Amino acid sequence: MPRTRSSATPVKKKDAAGRVESPYFNKSGSKKRASAGSSVRPSKRAKVEKDEESDDLNEQFTETDEEEEEDVYKDDNEEDEDTALSDALDDSDFEEKAARKNKAKPKGKPNGRSPAKSTPTKSRKSGDKLDGPEVVGEVVEAPKTGRVPPGMISQNTLDFLGHMQDPKCNDRDWFRLHEPVYRVAEQEWKDFIEHLLEKAGEVDEEVPPLPPKDVIHRIYRDIRFSNDKTPYKRGFSATFSRSGRKGMFAKYHIHVQPGDKSMIACGLWCPSKNELESIRHHIKHDPSRLRDVISSKAFTKHFGASKPDPKGRRQNIFGREDELKTAPKGVEKDHKDIDLLKLRTVAVHKLFTDKEVLDNKFIDHICEVVGDMRPFVHW
Repeated sequence: MPRTRSSATPVKKKDAAGRVESPYFNKSGSKKRASAGSSVRPSKRAKVEKDEESDDLNEQFTETDEEEEEDVYKDDNEEDEDTALSDALDDSDFEEKAARKNKAKPKGKPNGRSPAKSTPTKSRKSGDKLDGPEVVGEVVEAPKTGRVPPGMISQNTLDFLGHMQDPKCNDRDWFRLHEPVYRVAEQEWKDFIEHLLEKAGEVDEEVPPLPPKDVIHRIYRDIRFSNDKTPYKRGFSATFSRSGRKGMFAKYHIHVQPGDKSMIACGLWCPSKNELESIRHHIKHDPSRLRDVISSKAFTKHFGASKPDPKGRRQNIFGREDELKTAPKGVEKDHKDIDLLKLRTVAVHKLFTDKEVLDNKFIDHICEVVGDMRPFVHW
């Protein structure tokens, strides 16, 4: 017999809260267990009713969760306001922090080491400004007049070097304020040496075309083992030879210093023990070569007679401070060349006045002396 669908609508039961009771779900929303021996299959209408009932339950649960979240946020906001009020700093906070820091600091020798000594600092008066570096003066601009072409020495350079003779100016603070003046003088000296090397190479082919930075000496002094603690030299200087500024060969040396102390020199200054032994060996075997050089007309014109001065003054290659008073070890006192063998520094120099230094022909005068020095440098 065919089954027929009942037209009667099932009655929905509601609980005390007005919620629809489902034949398949408990009040908590969990699925009811079928009774033993029941094999009734839920109809489509029952499924629809189950879905509607679950939707109602979800809405109720969602509303409840939203209310709880609002309460939680409300409590958090209240706590933040209380915390903000309590975080306001007052004097007591700093006192407590300092007390905790002092309490945590160990006494005696931490980690077995003695406490660090405090470094003395320069104190200022209470009215002085503490922000920024201490002002020691105004920076002096480089002179805009008195410039000279490359290859010449200007009066501005001699004036700057003249200040270096004064201990009050030969000071780091003074030098820092006059550094623009120094930079202009330094560049002028570099240009002068560059032109000098070009012309000196024409007179002495052994002088290579070196860049000025390889032959110029720094203006800063090495004061580690000196009683004179002035930090800067009193003049500009440069040294050049076939090996540059350094090496075992005899060298040319030029020095510019105001007060008529500028000079050109050549030879070997304070040679090492081995170098000095080599020089004396050549003198013992062939002294005539050196005597011919130092007694030539061109050489004596610049440096004087080729014999020691009776009063011990400096003349030619003789009379220097480090010259021996007696014969060196292993040499007879009555040796025929004892005057040469007592030498320790084998060098000569020629002075120039400030007027000659400022002359536009100064570099030509130097090269003339270099040409006359050449045989002595290469003997």
